[in-house]
Amino acid sequence: MIVYERPVRFEEVDAARIVFFGRYLYYAHEAMEHFFAGLDGGYPRLITERGVGLPAVDVRSEFSAPLRYGDRLRIETTTAKLGNRSAVLRYRMRAEASGQVCATVLHTVVATDLAAMRSIDMPSDVRAIFEAHLE
Repeated sequence: MIVYERPVRFEEVDAARIVFFGRYLYYAHEAMEHFFAGLDGGYPRLITERGVGLPAVDVRSEFSAPLRYGDRLRIETTTAKLGNRSAVLRYRMRAEASGQVCATVLHTVVATDLAAMRSIDMPSDVRAIFEAHLE
């Protein structure tokens, strides 16, 4: 498991004074970038220099408690499933103070050659990170 923590910011809440549901996907992507920080050059180098992307092909969310402005968010990222070309990341998003799970996101990604926009076998260093955090 890789843990990523961040505050909930003012601009992330809606008129109901809770985090707008669409922001959870943004949080998931932040956590994914953090998940791959161990790669040489991190996620930015994977995309910009190596030309390998991990685009989403399926995203499912379940919400169980609200987050509010000023809360501290803890995102626990694991690999729920790993294939030859795809993987499913699970993000458990918790309110840090209470430890309560507020949302769970399942995010299926496919290793992609960004120049050709077609799937490829998972690069070995990317696969190693997924494997290290397999549930």
